[in-house]
Order: sequence, then C-alpha cells, then structure tokens
Amino acid sequence: MKLPTGAHGTWPSPIDAALAASHDGRPEYVGTVGDEVWWTEPRPAEAGRRALVRRRADGDAQCVLPAPWNVRSRVIEYGGRPWAGTARAEGGPLIVFVHFADQRLYAYAPDGTDEPWPLTPVSAVGGGLRWADPQLHPDRGEVWCVLEEFTGEGPTELRRVIAAVPLDGSAADDRSAVRELTDDSRRFVTGPKLSPDGRRAAWIAWDHPRMPWDGTEVMLADVAEDGTFHHPRAFGGGPEESVPQIEWGTDGQLILASDRSGWWNLYRADPHGGTVALCPREQEFAGPLWKIGLSWFRPLDNGLIATIHGKGTTTLGILDPQTGELVDVAGPWTEWAETLAVHGSRVIGVAASPYSAFEVVELDTATGRTRVIGAPHQDAVDPAYYPRPEQRTFTGPDGREIHAHIYPPRSPDRSGPEDERPPYVVWAHGGPTGHAALVLDLEIAYFTSRGIGVAEVNYGGSTGYGRTYRNRLREQWGVVDVEDCAAVAAALADEGTADRRRLAIRGGSAGGWTTAASLTGTDVYACGTIIYPILDLTGWGTDETHDFESQYLESLVGALAEVPDRYRERSPAGRTDRLTTPFLLLQGLDDPICPPVQCERFLAALDGRGIPHAYLTFEGEGHGFRRADTMIRALEAELSLYAQTFGIDRTDVPRLELKK
Repeated sequence: MKLPTGAHGTWPSPIDAALAASHDGRPEYVGTVGDEVWWTEPRPAEAGRRALVRRRADGDAQCVLPAPWNVRSRVIEYGGRPWAGTARAEGGPLIVFVHFADQRLYAYAPDGTDEPWPLTPVSAVGGGLRWADPQLHPDRGEVWCVLEEFTGEGPTELRRVIAAVPLDGSAADDRSAVRELTDDSRRFVTGPKLSPDGRRAAWIAWDHPRMPWDGTEVMLADVAEDGTFHHPRAFGGGPEESVPQIEWGTDGQLILASDRSGWWNLYRADPHGGTVALCPREQEFAGPLWKIGLSWFRPLDNGLIATIHGKGTTTLGILDPQTGELVDVAGPWTEWAETLAVHGSRVIGVAASPYSAFEVVELDTATGRTRVIGAPHQDAVDPAYYPRPEQRTFTGPDGREIHAHIYPPRSPDRSGPEDERPPYVVWAHGGPTGHAALVLDLEIAYFTSRGIGVAEVNYGGSTGYGRTYRNRLREQWGVVDVEDCAAVAAALADEGTADRRRLAIRGGSAGGWTTAASLTGTDVYACGTIIYPILDLTGWGTDETHDFESQYLESLVGALAEVPDRYRERSPAGRTDRLTTPFLLLQGLDDPICPPVQCERFLAALDGRGIPHAYLTFEGEGHGFRRADTMIRALEAELSLYAQTFGIDRTDVPRLELKK
C-alpha cells in the first residue's frame, strides 16, 4: 500500500517529548543479594532520582527506597557503583548505599522496620565527603569503599583513598572512626577486590594528567589479620597501558582487562608468575572507566568467565580461559552496558537492541537460556514508528575510516515526496572518549518519526574500535571530531540521502563542544543544538571544571603552558565572529563539570552579532538532564529550532523564541 506523502519534518507522530523523556536513562549497577537480583533505575518523573530495585526470588520486582532517597554517588562527579548488599542468616538482606543529596553512606535492612541509618559523617569542607564502589565485609563489621574527601573549597582540592567504614554507625558523627587503608599518593583509586583467601587486595590507580583510558596501574597489597594493608606495590599496567577492571579468579589469580595489544583484551596474571592472554582478538572486552566500579567481565565459580565483547557493537559471551573458546549468547541485543553480576551459574547484565530499550537480562549458563528479568521493554507505540538504523563506515580526510549509525526517517503512515531529500541532524556523542551505541532511543525516534533523519557519528577518538582509533583525538580535539562529523554529513548529502541545505548538528558535553566547534569552524550546517558544552578551553583547562577532567586537555589539546595559542584558536568562545547560523544553547545551572560561565562567556562574545539564538537554563539540573520536565522543554525547543530553520510547518510544539 502506498503511503500518503508529506514534507519531511511535518509528519504526525505518537512519540511526543513527554514519552521520550519518560523512557530516558537505563538500569545500572546490577548485583545479587543472596538469590535476589538488585539494580538501580532512573525515575525522570521523580526529579530524576535513581531508585534501588529488588527482584525477589519469586519474580516480583519492587522499589526498595521511596522518594526522596536517591541512590547515586558523586565521586569524580560522574559517580560510581553506589550500593552493595549481603544476605544475612537472620533478618533478611543488609544494604549499604550512597544518598545523592548529602553523599553519606547509609545502611538499610529492607525486611526490618528501621529507616536507613547513616554510616558516615557530613563535612562542611568544599564538596564534603563522598563514597563509591562499596565492598561489604560483614565478618569484619565493615564496608570498604573509595573515599573522596575535599580539603578545601576548590574543585581540585581533594584526596582519594580506600577506606573502611564501620557498619555499626560509629563513624556517622566521627570522621576518625573511618579507617584509611591506603594513602593518597595516587590521585585516583577504585574499590579494593579481596582475594579468595582474604590475604591480598587489588585495586586500580592512576594520576594526573592521565585519564584511565590512557594508563592505569594495578595495585596489590597484603591484608593482615586486623584488615590493614601492607606492602602496597604496583603489579601491572603503566603510563601507556589502560587496565579498567580487575577481578580475582577462584584459583587466586588475577584476571584483568588491558589494552597492551591495542585492544582491551582479557589476561590472567599470577602475582608470582607471568601474564597470559586468554582470548586475543581485535575486539574490545572492556571500555573507558568513566565511573568507578564498572564491570565488563565476571569470573564464574566453575572457572569460566562471563564477558562483554565486540567491535562497534557488543554481545555477552562465556569464555573458557583454559582453551580460549568463547561462546556468545543468543538474543537480539546489540549493546550490553558496562555492568555484570554472577551468582552460581547465572549471569546478569543490562542489554538493548535497535528495537528494544535497555532491560535486565539473565543468562543461565547451565542451560544456555536467556530471559528478561527486570525493566522489560514495552512498546509504548507501534514499533513501526521506530527507525531502522544502518551501521556504516565512511571515508574521512586522509582516507581514514569513520564509523556511524544512520537513522533514516520512518513512519507507518507517511512517506516523503520523491523529489525531496530529508533534513538530517548529526549527533556528536559526549566524552569525547565515548561511544554512540546501536540501541533504541526514543529521542532519535522523536525526530525520525517526524521525517527528520539522524546520523550518530563515532568520530575518531571514540571507543569500541581499538586504541589506535581512540588515540586519533590526541591533541586533535576540535579538529578530527569536527572533520569526521562533517565528512559523514557531506557524504549523506553527496549520495542523495540528506538535503545538503538542511543539515544540523547537536551534542552534549564534549558533543556540545564538537557542535559549537563545527558551527564556528565549518559551513556544513544550517543550525545546531549545543547542550551543557565546553566552549572556552583556557577557562575549562584551568579552574572551571572538576578534578577528574581538570587535566584531560593535556592529551586532547596539548599542554596549556606549551600551546596556549591552540587553546584560544580552537575555542568557539574565541571565534564567534565565524558563527553565521542559528543555534540553541541548553544548560543546567548546577553543572560542576561544564558550568554556566562557559555559556555566558560565549554569549557575551556573540553580543551584537545578530545571530538568531536561544539560551535555556534549568534549575536543579547538573551535567546530564534527568528531570522529565527539563527533557520535555529541551526536546521541544530543539524541534522548534529545526522547524524554523528548515522551513517546516509544525504547530504541535511551543515556538522557540530566537533572539538576535
């Protein structure tokens, strides 16, 4: 049946901004407590909090803590694993978690009658005391975790150590009751992993100016009877070797992910012997450590290893470390999130596909059966409104490969005129050491179902394609990412897929930088949406961001002391005279990573230029929008920008006022 035609961008769609916002986010940090599976889950309609969800053995899933409890850590601002639990012989499970509002560590017995009780004190210094990646040791009466402690008011005045917190609550008002297990000679640390015999602890550490995907060290210490660490020493890794995860095997040997070969592969490392590659492949078996406590693999009790792996897309496999045989699970999923848990023969993860959102999936390795056990995908609209993405590789400058996901417009009740090419929006992901996953995203469907195409570009510097691809961005940020996005946009126009006159670009965080750098450095796009961006490298590289990324530009741009002109020349805030197209700027007012001052400086430099633009700010939002009302306003404003710029007649969203 021939569909009615309609100009691209004018198509009616049941996917409105409220629906897209209600499905934003994904489950995270899966774990087991006894036979139960637990995880955290977003609640956009509840001020964007993270809920803790418990799936009982009978299959019933319930939210454990009501609003306003918000299970989320702020360590390194991006956070990390915020909870741990253990099954007790009497009284049900015991849970420890970080509450976002005050960043204190709390304990909770959900089957009892008590409210959560604090385990850690509050500090009035700077950003206070923060905790992440807890490891419960009830036999010692402690929880071991990462402590981030501010020593002053500045964003980089802090220290991080591994610490032991008493479970009896004695440290709730007494900082001295917290037992520090390491010193602060390393700027960054992950939570400690205790060996099966309890005699050794291992963790990951690194220092400025490296980021964890540049180089990390595996640290090892002996654990005394009283739980103190002795003889800490570097065991593996190095300045040019990234180790993002370590685990102890049941045989007492360490298993680690390392990119020493150019790809994050798995290795077995005997503290008294050598290191052996378990499954050498030109695939990634891990990813960038943006949060403390991420996991891409887990050893099983029988010696096998559950592992997420792939190139561009990912799958879950079971690896026999003795033979190197890797057997992948069956299923529709094309992306597994960086969280895994194991219990007996069961493996639990979070996975999605181009036609299903992220859901909690369980694999029983004894039977090979997979099933969805939490946050099941449910089609809120007819799946015919979902786009059908295409994985493509384009050719960029110097013949380099550029990976992208192309989402053509799609609707079950409209098609475009034969003589009209659709508008396209290039999406630049954040990071920039990150990756655009091939999964169902209702924000993308919001546009494609209306007749506007989307091109997600995994530009040079993205993860998922090996270290060489990742390193393309070294000292080339604002060059390679801009060129790669422009090359994809131009290729789509050249082949007749997209309308060359109606191309836009959008992105958040580092993607906001790429968007602004593209609008001030190329003539490819008719407009752009810049979301909580970096706009002034000099300011951001000095004292306008958080500690974790405060020296990130040393590798992305170069040393500020050596190439100050490069910082000025590449910054969109310093070249607003080249901006000629309309834009939308979206910013959270509580953002410690890309603060509003970056936007304000950019707009001040633009004053009087007569460029149509809108600047929308949001109270209570930090880096990454989490509240439903914010996401609705932002998405509708973005569509209005494109409608006005591309000459599309739409009356179903509020008209965005563009100032000059």
